[in-house]
Amino acid sequence: MKKVQKGFTLIELMIVVAIIAILAAIAIPAYSDYTTRSKVSELVVAADACKTSVAEYYQSQGALPTDTAAAGCSDNPTQYVASLSVAAGVITVGADASGAGHLPASATGNFVLTPTASTTATDPTAAPLSWSCTASTIDKKYLPAICRG
Repeated sequence: MKKVQKGFTLIELMIVVAIIAILAAIAIPAYSDYTTRSKVSELVVAADACKTSVAEYYQSQGALPTDTAAAGCSDNPTQYVASLSVAAGVITVGADASGAGHLPASATGNFVLTPTASTTATDPTAAPLSWSCTASTIDKKYLPAICRG
């Protein structure tokens, strides 16, 4: 009569543990980047809210706002936003590198939105502003795809 094997051999268990270790080695850094990118999105949202105010000011006044007060932007700090300022229409959002739940060092810096007025139209205020975020100092892998170029 043959004995029926019950359970797993040591080799089979070691293979399963090795596969789980390989998957964890890939998944943990990817998850860490994902969570940091979601935290940096708070800076992008703060800049987008201000972007609307700057564009509205430009449409009504025919010039870019000189400072944050003229633009009508809120510069209140949040969990990940340390500062928000506007100078000549350029919106700069500073990342908070301290405190609970702060951003990692590679994701600190400034998220910068730079407006460009259209010069092709006879009335420059008739054309919308175009925005660029390539001057940002945050690691490119944490920024929106349009800012990575």
